[in-house]
Amino acid sequence: MEFKDYYQTLGVSRSASADEIKKAFRKLARKYHPDVSKEPDAERRMQEINEANAVLSDVEKRAAYDQLGSAPPPGQEFRPPPGWDSGFEFSNRGFSSGEAGDYSDFFAELFGRMGGGPRPPHGHGGGASLRGEDHHAKVVLELDDTFSGATRQISLRVPRLDERGRVLLATRTLNVKIPRGVHEGQVIRLAGQGGPGVGGAPAGDLLLEVHFKPHARLRVEGRELHLTLPVTPWEAALGAVISVPLPGGELKVRIPAGSQSGRQLRVRGRGIPSNPPGDLLLDIQVVLPPADSPAARKVYEDMAHALAFDPRQETQA
Repeated sequence: MEFKDYYQTLGVSRSASADEIKKAFRKLARKYHPDVSKEPDAERRMQEINEANAVLSDVEKRAAYDQLGSAPPPGQEFRPPPGWDSGFEFSNRGFSSGEAGDYSDFFAELFGRMGGGPRPPHGHGGGASLRGEDHHAKVVLELDDTFSGATRQISLRVPRLDERGRVLLATRTLNVKIPRGVHEGQVIRLAGQGGPGVGGAPAGDLLLEVHFKPHARLRVEGRELHLTLPVTPWEAALGAVISVPLPGGELKVRIPAGSQSGRQLRVRGRGIPSNPPGDLLLDIQVVLPPADSPAARKVYEDMAHALAFDPRQETQA
């Protein structure tokens, strides 16, 4: 995916104020608007200018975009770093998937799902009441939190404009109750923690989309947990019952005799403890002990003589 330098497109510095961005956009729009421009690439340039303005004129998108840093070296594909937008509090002024489709793949990847909920209706008249907007944020939790439930202090970055029209990030901290069994992608709704209402109407809600930090041993896919399980050659050949430590407690697992590396065992109900609970998938990995002593080498030599075994027999013509 190609990185888009929106500041370069509008010809402004990264510290440009909101007024400077507006002026730069209007100047370029007068030059490249297809209805009036005689430039041969006016339509393409206008699309690029509109996209850059859509990001840099929006305080939330600009603050998130700034977190990506500078463009990668020429010729190198760009991929946003994992969790780049976690901890940002966004309002409901996002783009629908259809609107995002009018722009580049870069834009759609970064902003296509921002503020994806329905917008509240606008009131009419000076005395109208209007419920506050729902706000959205991605939060990253420890996997252990879903097994026990917890109350966590979560800090969110809230983009604002200062008195000079430049973007700054304020921080607000909330104590959030994490329910037991919460799973990847689930939304925790905090009532009344979104945008303020108008005319005495209630505030909107804050919707926290849950993601998990990478775990040292476990990989999360929805409600399922994946674990690579090392076993010894004798456990794999003869079968065994072994202990597997999990965040929810130790689990006894039976390894079937004759197991090979790559075999997958499914333990139902021992994944994320949601409703319904997910499964635990164990990928067996047979690990050979090193022949790093005379005694160990003797064991391998005895096996070589005692066992008529050729793992490559089926590959030979």
